[in-house]
Amino acid sequence: MGSIDDFSRYSFPDDFVFGTSSSAYQVKQTNMVEDRLYGTLFTEEHTERINDHSNGNVAVDFYHRYKEDVQRMKEMGMDAFRFSISWSRVLPHGRLSAGVNEEGIKFYNDLIDDLLKNGLQPYVTLFHWDTPQALEDKYGGFLSPNIVNDFRDFVDLCFQKFGDRVKKWITLNEPWMFSVQGYDMGTMAPGRISVVVNDPHRSLNTGATEVYTVSHHLLLAHAAAVKLYKEKYQSCQGGQIGITLVSHWFEPYSNSEADQNATKRSLDFMLGLVHGSFN
Repeated sequence: MGSIDDFSRYSFPDDFVFGTSSSAYQVKQTNMVEDRLYGTLFTEEHTERINDHSNGNVAVDFYHRYKEDVQRMKEMGMDAFRFSISWSRVLPHGRLSAGVNEEGIKFYNDLIDDLLKNGLQPYVTLFHWDTPQALEDKYGGFLSPNIVNDFRDFVDLCFQKFGDRVKKWITLNEPWMFSVQGYDMGTMAPGRISVVVNDPHRSLNTGATEVYTVSHHLLLAHAAAVKLYKEKYQSCQGGQIGITLVSHWFEPYSNSEADQNATKRSLDFMLGLVHGSFN
């Protein structure tokens, strides 16, 4: 094995993709402040749950400075940039029937065009934990099966508007994190918890069932998006679509049945919640 000094880009296969990534709320992909454009992440950060009242109002101001960031990626020799599309940025009320924000569409078109002009391939995440607040208020967001049809309409719009240039689609970012931390631990939006704690700013999820309900609806939304893309867009746009999962990982301490089962059981609580076994 060579030294660290021998480690470089050329240590990887020729088709290995080097890139950087972000998500809409983390870097600030909007200049809007109207309530109608808020998602649940904004709502979560503008409550008394955040002790120091810090928030993502500006973040790194990607909305105004994305061209500078794209130039830095190019200078670093990146091949790709992964970013997410803010659902409420393009559909302010969460539903296609309630109207499209053309300013939001223009922003993403401009970003995609600038990436391609600079030799960077866009990898687009369609949901990165930020449910439109309008849908959260209307029917509870991912607690309701209604979210599946609204998500399908949202991704349909994205495929229509951006699919001629975007060839790598990600339906959901780490659904385990969204469901468990948002509906069981209460550490992420919408801040629901399954245990009683002395915190008046969090909503109690009675029965500890919401994490499973939300996970189920996330998987249905993923399946609906993939089915739509493969049936309606893939043949003419030539792209790929998948999902991003997260998990810890364990190897059995020995070949004993007990250690093998312990490893599987641990993975089932995280990866198994959203991955499943398919033949």
